Amino acid sequence: MFGYRGKVLRIDLSSGKVSVEKLDEKLARDYVGGRGLATKMFADEVDAGVDALSPANKLFIATGPLSGTPTPTGGRYMVVTKSPLTDTIASSNSGGYWGAELKFAGYDMIIVEGKAEKPVYIQVEDDKVEIKDAAHLWGKLVSEATDLLEKDAPEKSRILTIGPAGEKLSRIAAVMNDRFRAAGRSGVGAVMGSKNLKAVVVRGTNKVPIADPVKLKAVAREATKKIRENGVTGEGLPAYGTAVLVNIINENGVFPTDNFQRSQFDGAESISGEELAEKYLVKKDPCYHCPIGCGRYCKTDTVEGGGPEYETIWAYGGDCGVSDLPAVIEANFWCNEYGLDTISAGTTIAAAMELYQKGFIKDRELDGLSLNFGDDKAIVEWTKKMGMREGLGDKMADGSYRLADSYGIPELSMSVKKQEMPAYDPRAIQGQGLSYATSNRGGCHVRGYLISPEILGLPEKLDRFATEGKDVWTKIFQDLSAFIDASGLCLFTSFAMNAEDYGAMVEAATGDKWSAEEVLKAGERIWNIERIFNMAAGVGADQDTLPPRLLKEPISEGPSVGEVTRLDEMLQGYYALRGWDESGVPTQEKIDELGI
Repeated sequence: MFGYRGKVLRIDLSSGKVSVEKLDEKLARDYVGGRGLATKMFADEVDAGVDALSPANKLFIATGPLSGTPTPTGGRYMVVTKSPLTDTIASSNSGGYWGAELKFAGYDMIIVEGKAEKPVYIQVEDDKVEIKDAAHLWGKLVSEATDLLEKDAPEKSRILTIGPAGEKLSRIAAVMNDRFRAAGRSGVGAVMGSKNLKAVVVRGTNKVPIADPVKLKAVAREATKKIRENGVTGEGLPAYGTAVLVNIINENGVFPTDNFQRSQFDGAESISGEELAEKYLVKKDPCYHCPIGCGRYCKTDTVEGGGPEYETIWAYGGDCGVSDLPAVIEANFWCNEYGLDTISAGTTIAAAMELYQKGFIKDRELDGLSLNFGDDKAIVEWTKKMGMREGLGDKMADGSYRLADSYGIPELSMSVKKQEMPAYDPRAIQGQGLSYATSNRGGCHVRGYLISPEILGLPEKLDRFATEGKDVWTKIFQDLSAFIDASGLCLFTSFAMNAEDYGAMVEAATGDKWSAEEVLKAGERIWNIERIFNMAAGVGADQDTLPPRLLKEPISEGPSVGEVTRLDEMLQGYYALRGWDESGVPTQEKIDELGI
């Protein structure tokens, strides 16, 4: 198979059995790879009602046909499993170099099933696969575990590991790779921890076979040219990282502040990408074969390391009312070390701050710490407590929904399907509101980034206050994003590229024909298989909604004053466009059309 390695590595940790299976070419064509192919295979193998933290759940770590190829950003991989945070399908995406290395080792995917009796790690060196004792690694921070593994692993190996948060089954735990990269969302690190699996080490020495190397080189060169000529991917992101968005989003009055109680943050400039670049940036830290280079490596008087990204700066900054950038950088540092999703961790602290502000959390629960909005020391210390499940941090380690629900007021969790929303107030970005509400993995910006047309004007500028036509745009962005995730590329390329560009690269790599229409159709197939799994898991249309605050409480000040998300004006139109019935259920006609 061209573009693929044609092999799936299956490891049963209960029995210690290691086997290699042939990749199903028909499924690979229909579901592409990565998020798509792994989700289809997962849904076929695992009962949707499975307890996410039981041995019966499985962990699929999957690449796409462009992972490990010389295409721009071709180094992504995805972790697909049932989420312990949302009970939906989880497919968490990460960059760095680990995904490309797995392809070089000769595998498209690793499937981990069962549970080891004691902590172990997996070492893959081309055809040599071993399950090894991880007793000396258990309890170690991500950097400590990575250092120890690198000493024993083959030279140039890439390390994927969990931190203490994953070991302690935090439902917001991440899978970390290459030290600072995270498959962060939906608690996939806890699934790895539930299997007593600390790490996966890979080293590969073989190139990915390409159907038409000359054509791939040409289309990749053209794609890179588009990326470099685009204002976002060629200027803003390389210069300031994703944090270039801080001032832009805040100026539009959609920068959630104090747990979405306000939508504009007075201290935004002091936590901006420009401030980060001027005072704390040491170097750029790009992923495999990436011409954008948005990754940051920063240093303060107390810590240094990868990040922070825009979402992290917002979650720990504006959403917690903190304008001290070194404190935000330090909180990000500890998320990386404990293996926590920075979005969920920061916004859970913000929810806790509002619970304390309103008198639900009492002083006696704080172990002498502050939980006030704006306290820079609090965001660091509560992150550490979440990472180790200490005191109130034990409750916070399972996310804001379960925390707020434990006090009888779940509506103070700014989440969708129990996963915390990212850094855009949807009350004044109507399409983004619809995208949040219908996301197959809960509150998420990368399942359909309507910020691109509604704020940035790419590929064209939309009226962000209008609801008309947003169902169409949301569906297109969701389907295209699903294909990009499945291909093994970074979503940021979509600022500059279109469906035809992605089809041309996958076609050159695999030898299969891919028109723009087929690209979107494959994305739609992936979106529907995720929807069908979620409904079988008990997560249906009743959860296609937003927190009551965003539907009923107008923005109180700033350029977006008076706005709420008018979801009822968009949702039925969206269902109809998707070929679903009025209850949001895919019709048999749509299922047959997609060949699911």
